[in-house]
Amino acid sequence: MEISTLATYHCLAFAWYFFVAYSITHVRAEERPSEVFLYGGQWKYLTVLNLLLQAVFYGVSFLADVLRLIKKLRCAKRVISSRDLLFSVLAFPVSTFVCISFWTIYTYNRELVYPKSLDGVIPLWLNHAMHTAVLPFAVLEILAMPHRYPAKKKGLILLGFVAFLYISWVLWIYSVTGEWVYPLFALFSPLGLAAFFAGSLAIIVSFYSFGEFLNRMIWGQSKLCF
Repeated sequence: MEISTLATYHCLAFAWYFFVAYSITHVRAEERPSEVFLYGGQWKYLTVLNLLLQAVFYGVSFLADVLRLIKKLRCAKRVISSRDLLFSVLAFPVSTFVCISFWTIYTYNRELVYPKSLDGVIPLWLNHAMHTAVLPFAVLEILAMPHRYPAKKKGLILLGFVAFLYISWVLWIYSVTGEWVYPLFALFSPLGLAAFFAGSLAIIVSFYSFGEFLNRMIWGQSKLCF
């Protein structure tokens, strides 16, 4: 794509994610179902954190495009480096994980991840904006332009660290409230939950590798994004 076209796309994507994140975080607390507790607010859900992540990523991408358009190349290089790290390590694998894991569990038993009582609070379009549209956006970003991936070890360490932070946040919430962020977690013994978290990490790592594979297949090993 031309830089101006990319800038337009990234600006629109940023505006979309900002709007979706705003919409979900302003669902009125008094309308929440009884099983949705207040502690941690909306920020205990990976889905909502992913919306914030995507908004940040597309905001950084738009900034990089603007800097390239106005020929601020030295600044653009630094921003592009941050953009590519965000996309490769977090934006693509987390979006893919959110979409596939949510709809897999939803199909099996929606009460484990998205109770039916939420239908009266969160409109259908917002559910799909959070859990469905994130994957096409991530794939479109790979098709739109190449991204530099970090060294595999660095990428996996960063991804693992972020996963550790989220799991720690989930466990902290349980220690304070006695309630699990997702009803699914209540089905497991401590050992089973550890195995579930380890399996989830393995899946998200596979999505990281898949994104790297797609990027390389579409754009070639040595194609630069600047």
